[in-house]
Amino acid sequence: MNVIQQLEKEQQKAKVPALRAGDTVKVHAKVVEGTRERIQVFEGTVIRVTGGGLRQNFTVRRVTHGVGVERTFLVHSPRIDKIDVLRHGDVRQGRLYYLRGKIGKGARIRERRTNVVAAPAAAPAEPDENGEE
Repeated sequence: MNVIQQLEKEQQKAKVPALRAGDTVKVHAKVVEGTRERIQVFEGTVIRVTGGGLRQNFTVRRVTHGVGVERTFLVHSPRIDKIDVLRHGDVRQGRLYYLRGKIGKGARIRERRTNVVAAPAAAPAEPDENGEE
C-alpha cells in the first residue's frame, strides 16, 4: 500500500450508509457562520452518486416553495456530521436528472421494498424442574 492510499484510508469515515440514486436522505452538514458552528439538515432525493473511495460524492435535490435546490456533498467530508437514509427509492437509472423537469406527483419515486422473511415461530418454552415455563 503506497503513501497516498494509506492517507486516504485514514481519512475515510468508518460508518457510511449505502447510497443509491432515488434514496431520500437527511444530510446533517456543519455550517460555519462567523465564529459559530451549527448543524443544518438538508433533506431531499439523491439524484446521483459519483466517484469512489475518498472522492465519492452525491447530489441531493429538494423542492422548497416551488424552487428546486440541488446540493453536492462529499461522503467522507469532515463537514458532514451524519447521513440518514429515510427511504430507498426504486428507480431504473443511475442519474435522475429527469426529475428537474417534473413537479408534484410526477416527481414521486416508488419505494424499494425488500422481501422480508418472516422470523420462525418461537418454539414453546419447556417447563423447568418446578413445572413452570
